[in-house]
Amino acid sequence: MTVKSLAVLNKSYKMRVPCEMKKEQTRLFRQLPSGLNMEVIEQKDLVLADKENNRAPRSSEKNPPLVFVHGSYHAAWCWDEHWLPFFSRSVKMFTTRKKIQKDKDAEPTEFEETVAQALFDLENSNSDLKSELKDLFINSAVQIDVAGNRKAIVIYVPYRLRKSYRKVHLRLVRELEKKFSGKDVVLLATRRIVRPPKKGSAVQRPRSRTLTAVHEAMLEDLVYPAEIVGKRTRYRIDGSKISKIFLDPKERNNTEYKLESYAGVYRKLTGKDVVFDFPVTEA
Repeated sequence: MTVKSLAVLNKSYKMRVPCEMKKEQTRLFRQLPSGLNMEVIEQKDLVLADKENNRAPRSSEKNPPLVFVHGSYHAAWCWDEHWLPFFSRSVKMFTTRKKIQKDKDAEPTEFEETVAQALFDLENSNSDLKSELKDLFINSAVQIDVAGNRKAIVIYVPYRLRKSYRKVHLRLVRELEKKFSGKDVVLLATRRIVRPPKKGSAVQRPRSRTLTAVHEAMLEDLVYPAEIVGKRTRYRIDGSKISKIFLDPKERNNTEYKLESYAGVYRKLTGKDVVFDFPVTEA
């Protein structure tokens, strides 16, 4: 197969003798994980290149021909028989990083990359969610052990995108729970708690950044799409307290199976004991 010369990029470039491409290789690869088109620009035999440059010859077995590939986001040299898997991994990493943005450019964990990849897969495979998920990304994700042997996945989303996430909340959570083998998925907006200012300081702390306000807002995110319709606090003899949260019965079908997970996640994140229930309605 004819291999395209680098002359298309630089007219002054003189193409060296290219290697023959393998039968299973094609000139243009489409439908890679990111949808990019990768094109082979040139193949170079290192043994022939060494002879031309009067260098010590290298073994063709240890040093297979190199391939230069060109695409919208990638341009690099790699081994010819490995170039497609190599770029598949590179593109996968690119798409994963696109769906997760951590503070201070921190490296995502392996689990966070798994969640980000799941979001990207949903964006490309689910026509109902594609347009809504296009501009959405996450900040972080953790897995928490809750009651029994159950596990819950807590996904932190940017505060400014919380309304966009709520538009697709039910569908997105349902699809993610399928992908993660029935683990309960919870979406929380990223919020920061600011320490109280020092005595005598003129700095004022916004109420939305206080510990109480952040925990209350977290509670609302946790049970969404259900609304909190009532709260009751009971004080124990030892001085500790437990809160009972009543949820709107209209969303009973969407939230009842996750009540224990809600309590476990909230206890893990805040250290506070809560019990979720639905108010008893008179017949």
